[in-house]
Parts: sequence; structure tokens; C-alpha cells
Amino acid sequence: MVAALLERLGVAAAAHTQGDYPVHTPIDGSQIASVKLLGKAETITCIDQAQQAFEAWRSVPAPRRGELVRLFGEVLREHKADLGELVSIEAGKITQEGLGEVQEMIDICDFAVGLSRQLYGLTIASERPGHHMRETWHPLGVVGVISAFNFPVAVWAWNTALALVAGNSVVWKPSEKTPLTALACQALFEKALKAFGDAPAGLSQLVIGGREAGEALVDDPRVPLVSATGSTRMGREVGPRVAARFGRSILELGGNNAMILAPSADLDLAVRGILFSAVGTAGQRCTTLRRLIVHRSIKDEVVARVKAAYGKVRIGDPRKDNLVGPLIDKLSFDAMQGALAKARDEGGQVFGGERQLVEQYPNAYYVSPAIAEMPAQSDVVRHETFAPILYVLAYDDFEEALRLNNEVPQGLSSCIFTTDIREAERFQSASGSDCGIANVNIGTSGAEIGGAFGGEKETGGGRESGSDAWKGYMRRQTNTVNYSRELPLAQGIVFD
Repeated sequence: MVAALLERLGVAAAAHTQGDYPVHTPIDGSQIASVKLLGKAETITCIDQAQQAFEAWRSVPAPRRGELVRLFGEVLREHKADLGELVSIEAGKITQEGLGEVQEMIDICDFAVGLSRQLYGLTIASERPGHHMRETWHPLGVVGVISAFNFPVAVWAWNTALALVAGNSVVWKPSEKTPLTALACQALFEKALKAFGDAPAGLSQLVIGGREAGEALVDDPRVPLVSATGSTRMGREVGPRVAARFGRSILELGGNNAMILAPSADLDLAVRGILFSAVGTAGQRCTTLRRLIVHRSIKDEVVARVKAAYGKVRIGDPRKDNLVGPLIDKLSFDAMQGALAKARDEGGQVFGGERQLVEQYPNAYYVSPAIAEMPAQSDVVRHETFAPILYVLAYDDFEEALRLNNEVPQGLSSCIFTTDIREAERFQSASGSDCGIANVNIGTSGAEIGGAFGGEKETGGGRESGSDAWKGYMRRQTNTVNYSRELPLAQGIVFD
């Protein structure tokens, strides 16, 4: 099945059958392919080619660059079903989430095509007579993209679509856990390149490799921007290494996302929001709901309703009408079990979290989503565990709820369910949530591409996707033009 999918997606058989690195599906743990891992030397060669491509691509008019991205979006539409299915097989996402991820790719292509005619600068008033000033934006160079297993195709597309219309080339190192989707994306992009006709060779490079390849990409001074998605631990390594050579980073790291559930909230709406945000992608989204901060007066009712909803969740093969698929691997399962044990040690009451379907899938790791009612925001609550664990905390007044929301190292996504406009507006104010995303009456998960995506604190501070995130992929230049016959100086300086 996988071989047939890859063939339809344009991936040569040798690319997924003749390597020495095994690829497993989290659905049943079986090996589905073998790929070749590239090292430092091969990565440097890819950067060489990308640098040459950039030097040609930067001079192509931006609307023409947008045409390539438009063609790529059309190729993605044509192959959406197959690519979405491959995402499900390799990352363990349910079918709807796999298809949704490919739709994100299509959406960002559409966004970037429009953007290719809107890379606007500024006209600035000059204090000197006979002068004008302006601000322009220029292509930056080779953009390095390091992506994670949980969004194996969308995050690359967010970066690549914007990077290409901005006039850059791209070198992509995907997660070693999801190399097949990367091979498919590269093949589909090459199909768009063929239709485009005259793009420089090497415009998009794929490096399937481990730490050695990642370090080569991070350390190369010809890569002025590295966009890295992963753990906070990874970001602590990438950020300083890129900064040491005065490069730029877009870091999308940990999220420990909270919902404040106020006594005025529509509880039917809130429970639906909790369910998708907490158990979607088996809790393996950076925007997964991990902390439920609920008013003490409704806590028992809310917990009972969430437990009842959890009891109806269908767990199993993500391609077969289930709502929750597997964890990516045993390491994730062990981390979840360790966190639940620590929650018990810290006074928590744990519901769920057991391994499921062991007899049917002895080499895969399905779990029931867990709820941990905690007496306080303890160490385990403050630490992000990439699994479906929902910590429940009670609050008595709104100031306490805001404090709990903000009192963790991470700052990606947050939300409040309330019908009190004062609470809603305060939550989104400068003294409210300190996260990059703050929603009202919608969960923490499921961001649209139109808004800039990213967070604060240990989330890294980067922004990708919509709004003016494109500026991160370009260099700013201030221009002053003297059209007079005089040479006055700024600030009234006289230099005779």
C-alpha cells in the first residue's frame, strides 16, 4: 500500500527501498520503508546548490515567483487524498487530520501567491529638502527548515511558500520519524517545477538525516535563516548556534496550553472545545490543550462531562473512523506514563492513560486520553509532555486564573470560555494572557494560516504562516535619494 502511494506521489522506488535506515508506521509498528540518511558532507553539497539557486531566483520578479507557488498548490490539490493518507500512515493522524494538514499546505500556497504582489515597503518623509526616503524588502538567502514529526508536511509548506515568494531557496531537514512524507513533498514540488519551466536547479533541497545533518545546516553561514520546529531542548541548541554566527532563527518550540473555563461559559461548547484540543492528534500537537483552569463552582460538573466525553472516544487505526490514533513511538508512551506517575506523586487524581489495543497492536502504542485533577500547578504540570494528558486546576477568582495561565515557562496558545465581555477583553489585553495565541470561546488548537503562528517565552518567539510573517524571510533596506543639487546633512549638521 505504501509503495503504491509513493509511486502515485512521484517518489522513485529506490528512494524508499534501498536505504539502511528503517521507517516504521506508528499504526502497528511495522516497517514500511528504508531510506538513506545523509550526513554533513551531503548537507553541505545541498547548501552549495541552494546558494547557487538563490543567486538566480532572487532576481526573478516576485509575481513570477508566486506563479511557481500557485502551480505547487494545484499539484497539492491533485494529490491531496494520497498525501493525506501518507501522513496518516507515517505520523498516525486520523484521516481528517491528515487531509486537513494537506489543506493547510494548499491554503498557505494561496496566501503566498497573493503575497507575491504585496511585498510592500514604505515611503518615509525626509527632513532634508530635495530628498526622499523609502524602505524596501529584499530576498534573504538560503532558508533552512527543520521540522517535527507531528506536522510532517504543513510546517515545511508554511516556510517554503513564503520563502520562495520572498526570493529565497530552501534546504529542508524533516524529522527522521517521517521521511516518507518529505520525499513525497519533494516529488510533488519537482512536478510543479517542471510545469513552471525555468526555475534554477536546486531551489528546494531535501536532507533526510540525523543530528550531523542538522548541525551542518544550523552552523553554515550561508544559511542566514533557520526555521526550527521541535522541543524546547532542541531550540536551546539551535538558537545559540545560529546566533553565534549572527544568523536568524524562527523557533517554534514547546507549548503548555491552557483553557480558562469561567462560570458564565457555555459548557456544551466548552466540552467540545476541550475534547478536540486535548485529544486531537493523540495529544501530539504543539497547541494541544494541556491545562484546564476551571472555576471551582463548576469544576466537578465539567470534569464529569469531560470524562463522559472521553469515554465515547474511539481509539484505533487512524484510517478507520476513529478519533484518536497512536502515539508516535514507545518513547512517547514511556514519557506519558512517567508524567502520570509523577502527577500521582504530586497529589493528582488520575483518570485514564492506560495502554490500549495491546493484543491487536503489540508493537504500537495506543492510549486512552488521561485527566489528572491536580491540587496545584506543580512541576509535572509546568512541564510539557507530548501526549494526551489534561491537567485540571481549580480557581476562585479571575486574577488567579490569569496567573495560572501565565505561570509556566511556555507561551504558545491559550483560550478562555466565557460570556463575560470584561473577562474576554481582559484575557486578550496587555495584562491578560502572555501567549502568542489567545482565543475566546474556541480551543487552543486548530490555528488558521491567515494569522501569524508562534509564541513567547520558551516557545521561542518565532512567527510563521500569515499576517506579516513574510518579513522574517526577507532583509530590510532603508534607502535615501537626493534629487537636489545640494547636500544637506541630517540633524542640521553643518560640515564645511
